[in-house]
Amino acid sequence: MDDRLSMREQFQRRVAAVPPLGLGLSVDVYSPDLFDLMTRFQSQVSQPAYLEIFSATGTALRAVRQSLPGMPLAYHGEGLWITQPDFSTSPCLDEALAGVASQMNILTSPWLNHECATKQMGGYSFGTYLPPLYTRESAEIVAANVDLVQERLDHHRRPNDEFGPLFLLEMPPLTYFMVGTISVPRYFRLVTERTPCGLVLDIGHLWTVYRYSAAKRPASLEKFIDHFLDEFPMERVVEIHIAGLAMHEADTSWQEAHPPWIDAHAAPIPSVSWRILDRVLSHPRLWNLRGVALEVDTKPAQLIVEEFGQALTRIGPTVAHLMKIQTPTREAVCDPLEVPGRTHASDDGSDLEADYVRYAQIASGQHPPAGPQWQAVIDDPSGLVRYTHVYLPHEILHWGGKIADMFPETCERLAEQGVSLHEFVPWWFHKSRPADRPYDFFLLKIDRLVEFVAERAPMLLDHARGEAEKLRAAYQEACAGDRVLVEPCQ
Repeated sequence: MDDRLSMREQFQRRVAAVPPLGLGLSVDVYSPDLFDLMTRFQSQVSQPAYLEIFSATGTALRAVRQSLPGMPLAYHGEGLWITQPDFSTSPCLDEALAGVASQMNILTSPWLNHECATKQMGGYSFGTYLPPLYTRESAEIVAANVDLVQERLDHHRRPNDEFGPLFLLEMPPLTYFMVGTISVPRYFRLVTERTPCGLVLDIGHLWTVYRYSAAKRPASLEKFIDHFLDEFPMERVVEIHIAGLAMHEADTSWQEAHPPWIDAHAAPIPSVSWRILDRVLSHPRLWNLRGVALEVDTKPAQLIVEEFGQALTRIGPTVAHLMKIQTPTREAVCDPLEVPGRTHASDDGSDLEADYVRYAQIASGQHPPAGPQWQAVIDDPSGLVRYTHVYLPHEILHWGGKIADMFPETCERLAEQGVSLHEFVPWWFHKSRPADRPYDFFLLKIDRLVEFVAERAPMLLDHARGEAEKLRAAYQEACAGDRVLVEPCQ
């Protein structure tokens, strides 16, 4: 593409190739069973206009494409840690990008949606997403990494297409705390000034930004949302997500004015999310919307059908109207930003790679928060405490497969030796490890448990290795058959 075109012009040319899709679902192939779910919709008057499919095996995606030949299918990627400074030099990058391109071609997807978040940073691995550091330098790195991915997507474009599928960057949720020196909308404004990507605005994620960055301020939710949307690059929003919110299952009590909800796709959509969505859909700069999706992976099928019917009634006409609006040619109504050359230092003069190592160490409870990026957490540490002491231990021990169920004999014998599984959580983060293979949290947990046993109870190592080999064999068989026998790694 002509480098002389502005980022806005480059984006407008790319998004013009993305057809309006309407009101649909963002789904997993396996949970709930997608084929059963679509069979249920056959008895309904109205069906989803499109599906956004979460990353799966090629065999599974071909089966979806073949069973729904007339259905527009978009793609939600996984495993591209674009927030990380070392993304471009990752030894797994070429393999990961080739896999993404292959899966998108199977679906003939118009876009690649990916969270602006990571599950690996500075040699430390997590089971669920952590948002980026909200700093200027971090935004510059994300923009450069998005450019790299978009270049690869263009290289793998289908014959007769001018561009590859459009990269959509999804605003991630906050899980109890936020780290950075600039606001979330300002961050995404900086990213879009540097790369012609589109954005996904997730309503539940937006609520968590209010809850964990602004709820204790005097402004009401409505005022916060209006101010946020005015600062956010709404003209880049191509897709909107809405999903459930709920208390985490390990979080049993709260005394704050607002419930400590987090993004929860299995939970019902609360009324506050519908209210936020109404304000988003009425924003005057929502010029390039191509789809609105209910995120329903892990949600009971019957509830999905019921909530989709509610969505059709509540927002269906508005979404249909927005799909018909022509994209304006005028510039976005916002303050222009100076775009300096890329540097290697964050806002406080520190190194970004070191900042992410510190981020992982603080989030895992190894070090106390310190420095300008952590000032909000220093002022109110309750969110970080909830994450470190409630959420994270549950994530390591239960997410993507419960350790006690995966290694029943080993865990029983560990208990007899006086070794508690709770020791496994701080051990997991006691040192960094290079990411030298594609991310898979289930396989990672198998490897780490065996290493833990070797160090803490070496007399049980044969038991651990035996159970580990059975788990790996069952996992490979399940993946080959496109049915995961354990909780899917998300």
